[in-house]
Amino acid sequence: MARQNIYDNETFFGEYRKLREREVNANNLFELPTLFSLLPDLEGKKVLDLGCGSGERCIDYLKKGAASVTGVDISEKMLAVAEAENNDPRITYLKMPMEEIGSIDDVFDVVISSLAFHYVEDFGGVVANVYRLLRDGGIFLFSQEHPLATCYSGKGDRWTRDENGKKLYANIADYCVERRNDSTWFVEGVQRYHRMFSTIVNTLCDAGFRILKMAEPYPTEELVKKYPEYYDLYHKPDFLFVKVVK
Repeated sequence: MARQNIYDNETFFGEYRKLREREVNANNLFELPTLFSLLPDLEGKKVLDLGCGSGERCIDYLKKGAASVTGVDISEKMLAVAEAENNDPRITYLKMPMEEIGSIDDVFDVVISSLAFHYVEDFGGVVANVYRLLRDGGIFLFSQEHPLATCYSGKGDRWTRDENGKKLYANIADYCVERRNDSTWFVEGVQRYHRMFSTIVNTLCDAGFRILKMAEPYPTEELVKKYPEYYDLYHKPDFLFVKVVK
């Protein structure tokens, strides 16, 4: 089955790079600090990074003591940036969809994925392969778009607003209908998969993992004063983090 490789779309890739280069964005303010706060001790560990993109996190994991990092991504454009800007003899970059990681003949201490699992249709299959690739006691940590975000179909306004345009609450529909949503983000037809919170947790437990920690980052009062546009995260968090152990 053909899998979407949206990051190799020229327009999408260019606009995404511009977004990530902005100092103030949700990734820098919420996703990365939460990811780093949940990381296990990486000293001397073999790390697998699923959906590694342009490799910045692979370098971060080396700086935190990892002995080696294997970065997996489907995007040729992203991996070209990784090889050019975030190369290191201890990093191996592999071009493959996450659904095919079962072909990797290795064992890892830690598997990490940052904001990639909402692009994966066969979540259960990938989780089963992650379990197989981890040593006993190994840690699996991932972030994804929050289920309250992935259930948005892209049709109609995501928010109910007052007469001044202030967001009062998020519009949620068909949360219990698990499906693929095709939305517009820089380009049309970006495929994301919606799964209920319970499906995510139960899939991990059924595979043999034990839940250690979950997080749904939201802003502090100080941050909202500085960046009031992020007040809407009090209504609906953007990201879900799950940390489990084999």
